[in-house]
Amino acid sequence: MSQENLPFKFEMEKKEKDLTGLTGLLLHLAFFKNLNLNSIIRKHLRIRDGIRGYRDDQIILALILLNLAGGESVSDIEILMKDEGFCRIMEAMELRGKTGRSRKKIKARWSGKAKPNLPSSTSIFRYLEKFHNEAEESSRQEGKAFIPATNKNLEGLKYINQELMGLMQVKVPSTTATLDMDATLVHCDKSTALWCYKGGKAYQPLNVWWSEQEKLLHSEFRDGNVPAGHEQLRVFKESLELLPLGVERVFLRSDSAGYQHDLMKYCDSGNDERFGRIYFAIGADVTEAFKKAIISDKDLEWKELCMGGDSKRSHKGKEWVEVCYVPNAICGSKRGLEYRYIVIREGMNRELSPEMSEYMNLPFPTMVMDQKRYKLTAIVTNLEWKGEEVIEWYYKRAGKSEQAHSILKEDFAVGRLPSGYFGVNAAWWWIALLAMNIHSLLKQLVLGSEWRQKRMKAIRFNIIHIPGRVFKRGKKFIVTIAENHPSFGLLVRAHQRLMELGCFQSG
Repeated sequence: MSQENLPFKFEMEKKEKDLTGLTGLLLHLAFFKNLNLNSIIRKHLRIRDGIRGYRDDQIILALILLNLAGGESVSDIEILMKDEGFCRIMEAMELRGKTGRSRKKIKARWSGKAKPNLPSSTSIFRYLEKFHNEAEESSRQEGKAFIPATNKNLEGLKYINQELMGLMQVKVPSTTATLDMDATLVHCDKSTALWCYKGGKAYQPLNVWWSEQEKLLHSEFRDGNVPAGHEQLRVFKESLELLPLGVERVFLRSDSAGYQHDLMKYCDSGNDERFGRIYFAIGADVTEAFKKAIISDKDLEWKELCMGGDSKRSHKGKEWVEVCYVPNAICGSKRGLEYRYIVIREGMNRELSPEMSEYMNLPFPTMVMDQKRYKLTAIVTNLEWKGEEVIEWYYKRAGKSEQAHSILKEDFAVGRLPSGYFGVNAAWWWIALLAMNIHSLLKQLVLGSEWRQKRMKAIRFNIIHIPGRVFKRGKKFIVTIAENHPSFGLLVRAHQRLMELGCFQSG
């Protein structure tokens, strides 16, 4: 095809093995070494424990790199494979520090054949199928809330993330863990996916965000038809077990999906062996019984909602009050626990007649008070803080944790699930989660505070997708980029910080 109609044309670079389009991704590759990530993966995954072919750590790290580079499907690994400059340094990083005997062992895995730079898409698909538990498939069906049991391979990904949390705790310790539990929908067109409550086929992972560390601590991949509140206590207990040493206090925040009396009772009872009493603020269901409790209390004094720390700001149109309410689920027992119920009301701009309200399916509860209709939000808590402090702290739940869902689905490869097999998609989700957590830690420790809140779009444009030329000088590789490139100083500073960090040691 002619290229003469435009003022430029494309030609093949003759020295293709000396080029890379992923100069900035080398920082992540070096950071893997700092974390000793290869060893952590091999410790928890034993799928490819034989003497031939790619090891578990090589395949998992290839998929993490794929997520970081911006790939969205398994076949995109072919693009990484063709970046020979990057792959040359990746091979050198793998052999770094290895003795002659260790190097021979690595070469022996390939029976004398030339080792491909990265596993092929076919190899990766076969590998991912090892995370699928076929024995559980018959129990997955519409109209039934069922969570397939994970096999030991899928469990291994969870424990890899746990070790990363432990390494992070050593470098950036926190004695408090505020855990935000929330589910998110991952829509897809797979024939084996089940229908979700919003219509359409989807999966609905339940996630636990560690607010102080801004990392995902735990996740459970679920079918789209499984309610977000299903078995939240079990998932919460699993999350507590995953918290590293040094954490002394735990707080819980959740939307109304977490309004489960067994969960609240467990937190408030103080019976957790490690953390004792766990304080929480959870969205409460505004039932008809709850509305009656509001109406029947004639002494309620609604207060204007003011938040914003020391400089209180009025949220016009919003008022709050604390209501004496004991739900039926706990009032029948002498050991029933009493919690604080806080209600926020917000006047609706458009007045609705009772007839209109009946036929309009509003996504939130409303109530008429003083001849005006209000939107209602309720919070249940065992915190002893002032009401406004509880509300402000609860509202922070919807910030970073929900943004993390958006990042996973839009910035990483979760937006395009690879398979009709549940376990394969669960592994794909977990690997993206690992990529996000590792990248977040690199931004925090290596790139610096000015990059900590940057999304992947900015990171890829400014750092990762920088073209460079790779050549060897003595025993060391040199990567050159264009003269006066604005990101050169950032890369050099990040390289220096990586050397200063050294290898991570677990606590």
